Amino acid sequence: MGRALRIGNPPIEVDLRRSAQARRLSLRVSRLDGKVTLTVPPRAPERQALDFLTEREDWLREHLRDIKPAIIVGPGTTLLIEGRQIAVLADDVRRMTLTDDSLLLPPGAGGPAVMAFLKTRARDRLAQASDRYAALIGRRYNKLTLRDTRSRWGSCTSTGGLMYSWRLIMAPPAVLNYVAAHEVAHLEQMNHSSAFWEIVARLDPDYARHRQWLRDNGDRLHAVRFGAS
Repeated sequence: MGRALRIGNPPIEVDLRRSAQARRLSLRVSRLDGKVTLTVPPRAPERQALDFLTEREDWLREHLRDIKPAIIVGPGTTLLIEGRQIAVLADDVRRMTLTDDSLLLPPGAGGPAVMAFLKTRARDRLAQASDRYAALIGRRYNKLTLRDTRSRWGSCTSTGGLMYSWRLIMAPPAVLNYVAAHEVAHLEQMNHSSAFWEIVARLDPDYARHRQWLRDNGDRLHAVRFGAS
């Protein structure tokens, strides 16, 4: 069971968790929601945990300041779609409609409907990119799945299954294409060797810039919330 600790003024709430596997104190700040977790060995005294937190209070506050607040999608908000800032607007339309600068929602539609729209668009774009890159290297993949992953943007299994985060549809198309090129390259090289990166560079010569975009902006994509489905 976790226990809440508070340090500083204004107070920072920290979830204290004891773990039989922990050999030392470790601190984690979630970049999705700013939740702070301190994991400690089973027999570590609470005083030691508080001292550990106090020593790192400045570090904690700096990291918490960097976390972008969540964006709750609905009429009147803006949303990144394929790298463009799009206004989400309620309108008298029969189906969701994407224009150059607006996403028009039919009456009664909200965040969950927007998420469904983005997932469909993501599948189309990622399938197109995966098909194109697989053909270029003479390989085939067995299936393509979408998930809402936090730790990775894509993966490739040894049996040829490709998985992508559907949130890539919010990134610029070139960034989405880079992730597809990266995972398709694993169909030939199930590693990150120089041979693997040579394939990625052949498929996407500007891959380093696109990978850096995700490192710099990935938190923005994960910060978007769509409400209950």
